[in-house]
Amino acid sequence: MSQRITRLCTIASLSALTGCASVMNDSTHPLRIDTKTADGADVVGAACTVTNDYHPGVAVQSGAVMMVRRSAADLDIVCKQAGQPEAVGKAVSRPNAGMFGNIILGGVIGAVIDHSRGSAYTYPTWLVLIFGRALVFDRSDDQGNGTPVVGRAPGAPRQAVVNPRETNEQLQRW
Repeated sequence: MSQRITRLCTIASLSALTGCASVMNDSTHPLRIDTKTADGADVVGAACTVTNDYHPGVAVQSGAVMMVRRSAADLDIVCKQAGQPEAVGKAVSRPNAGMFGNIILGGVIGAVIDHSRGSAYTYPTWLVLIFGRALVFDRSDDQGNGTPVVGRAPGAPRQAVVNPRETNEQLQRW
């Protein structure tokens, strides 16, 4: 009986050390990258390169969904298409609920583990890059309602998108 209790305590202790986000989240999550011309025409199949500290330059075509490795580092994206200037994007990584769970529940060790593994962070899930422009996409602006995150010019103040319909209208104007 005491061996059984000892085993259970050992397993519980080791589980506590894994970190909340490591338990709740995969090390990857889906990312959709779409591209448009400056006048708003969709471009499917543009050659895009995605880079962060875990992805040293992974190739993906626009219009596709890829699994991206979670990280505290921002994700750099460059898309190329013949006859178009480059479309450049930066996806800003933000802490997810798993990290806050660690902080609230006092799991300092778990928070450190999740931070170092990147599992405590998430990127925006759907981006639309515009050829000839550099845009920043912040995870904090992801409404989670099946619409793309609206990009902003680097250095421009972050603005919350209140109405998803406005988001779609902005994309259609691009």
